[in-house]
This record gives sequence, structure tokens and C-alpha cells, in this order.
Amino acid sequence: MISPFEFVLPTKIRYGAGMLTVLGEELQILKAKKVMVITDKGLVKTGMVNKLSGLLGAEKIEFTVYDEIGANPKDYEVEACTQRAKEEAVDTLIAFGGGSPIDAAKAVAVLAIQEGKAKDYRGINKVQGDCLPLITIPTTAGTGSEITFSSVITDTQEKFKFTIKSASIAAKTALVDPELTVTVPPLITAATGIDALTHAIEGYTANCTEPIAEAAGLYAVEFIASNVVEAVKNGENLEARDKMMMGSLLAGLSFSHADVGSVHCMAESMGGVYDAPHGMCNAILLPYVMEYNLPYAEYKYARVARAMGITEHNDRRAAARGIELIKKLVKEIGLPGIRSLGVNPGDFEMLAEMSFQNGSNSSNPRPMTKEDYLLLFNRAYDSDHSTNKQ
Repeated sequence: MISPFEFVLPTKIRYGAGMLTVLGEELQILKAKKVMVITDKGLVKTGMVNKLSGLLGAEKIEFTVYDEIGANPKDYEVEACTQRAKEEAVDTLIAFGGGSPIDAAKAVAVLAIQEGKAKDYRGINKVQGDCLPLITIPTTAGTGSEITFSSVITDTQEKFKFTIKSASIAAKTALVDPELTVTVPPLITAATGIDALTHAIEGYTANCTEPIAEAAGLYAVEFIASNVVEAVKNGENLEARDKMMMGSLLAGLSFSHADVGSVHCMAESMGGVYDAPHGMCNAILLPYVMEYNLPYAEYKYARVARAMGITEHNDRRAAARGIELIKKLVKEIGLPGIRSLGVNPGDFEMLAEMSFQNGSNSSNPRPMTKEDYLLLFNRAYDSDHSTNKQ
């Protein structure tokens, strides 16, 4: 018998090349009068925000742009953005960018109407009452945050990442347009691509997964593994960008309706302490965690390998070959090792404890202790023979 489960998808998805142009329609549905665009300075510099502003101007919708969101959105950034939203009396939010602006916007959607600070809503279903309506427009194929109902924020005092998870903070509509990713630089394409692959694999293999999440995760693996190299090396290939965006979207559906595992536990601890790029951390750690999980996830890792194109009937050999293929992909698309992030081995004990305390630790296929995490941090560090060691 299939175990009982729920599958809630509060967000309407509109997908396809050129989908950005329907923004006006969606704002009319929401009866938006004044909009705040939440983004980052990098996107402002590229001119992409000007394109969005042009669409809003054509619809004669009053808007303001907030571009002070950095990588790994921080509590003080969310609070400052919330204050601006209140001062401007905006009634609708648009998150435009990668996972950071989108996650920040979900938190702002809560705080702009409700009281308190972001960390007051840490955990599952702590958000009660209304939130500002939100439209998400991703510009990277990585996080899947446009359709998840989680927001990961860094507590800058305690130096850890916490998650707000509630269907209440989900976007009303996600406009997913692969054309917006064509100009993403190769290194960001690579890191976000393996981030999406990590979401797909962990969503498929999490202890709490269910059949719809499993199906979305496996299909995401197929899309991503067969297109990430081309997307990195030939960014103007819209077909590859299209497949990567759909892979990211499906991976987001998978892990948001299941959970992530130890890769994210470790990556989030590094992001909290070092402000290291989340996708990069996932890419670096994924093969090591998979190797460690293998005795507990042989069948599923074999299916992941076959989704990546490996033809091997024996599950153990297929799974092992799949892990080696991921290592090869990471190297081929130019992602560095863990030492490039400036990690200090003296912090590994602290990072291991933070990983163990992460709320997703129990979802990993293999039961993990602090000592297990410590072993994996050291293994990743000792295995990094790159020339850019710090």
C-alpha cells in the first residue's frame, strides 16, 4: 500500500519562453495598485530589471524597486525591505532573480502584514493569517524557489540558516521564462545547475518522500544531467536553457513536497558561517554524501544513475557509476573544491554540530550523527587537490 500523503501546490505556474510578457495579466488578476520589485544589484547592472520596469510602466502600475538583497538573504535585509514595503504602502510583491531575492520576498510577504521578525516564523506552519500576494520570476535554473513554500534566511547574529515553511508564503503565480537565463554566466549556471540536481536527488531519496515528489525528482535528474554541460559551455543554447529551467522547476516540486537531506544540512551550515554560495556548497558536497549514503539508498541511487543515462543492470554498480558521473560533471563544468570557499578545518566540529541539528537531518536516507558529518567535512577537504587551495 502507498502511504497516505498530501500534495499541495498553491502556486499557479506559467511556463515558457517569453512568459515574462504576461506579467501585466497576472497583476490585473491580483488587482495590484502598487508593486515592490525585490531583486539584487547584479540584476540591476545587467539591465534586466529595466525590462521588467518597462512592462510595469506599460501597464501604468506604480512600482518601487528594492535591490539590497545579497547572496544568502539575511535577516536584516529582510527587515529593511519590509520597512520599505510598509513605507511605500505596496500591495503586491514581485521577486525577480535567483533563490535569494525570492526567499527574501517570501519572508517580506509575511512581515509586511504581520508583526515580529523573520525568525519568529521559523519552522513549519508558524505563519498564521494573511501575507502580501507574491509573483515570482526566476532568472536562474537552480533553486526552484519560485514554486516552493519555504524561505531560507540567515540569522546573522547566531550565524545559522533557518527556514520558514508554510503554504501561506507561496507565490500566487510563478512566471518561469527560460529566456531570462540565457545571459547567466557559466560559473553561476554550473553552481545553480548542480544545486537543482541536488534538490532532485535529495527530494527523490528523502525518507519522507512520496510518489509525486519521486516522479518529479527523477524526471528532473534526466533533464539536468543531460543538459547542464551544454548550458554552461554554450549559454545561448535556448533548448539547453529550457531543459535546465524545467529540471529546476521539477526539482523544486520534488524537494518541497518531500525534504532535502545531509547535503543541504552541510551546505546550510557553511552558508551560515562563511556566507558561501549555496549552490556551490551543494555541488561540492553532493558526491561525498551520496557515497556515504550508498549502502542505505542503493536502489534509488541506481535509478538516479539510469535517469542520467547509465545502462547497468546491477544496482550497486549502477549507483556507484552514477556518483562517479556526478563527480565528472562537476569537474567538467568547472566547479571548484571545498577549499576554494575558504573553509577552516578548525570549524569542522562546529559545522558538523550545526549539520546534525538541521531540521532536515532526519530526512537523510542514512541516519547521521555529528561524527558522520565531521567525517564528511574532513573527507571533502582532504580530497580537494585543486590548485586554488587557501
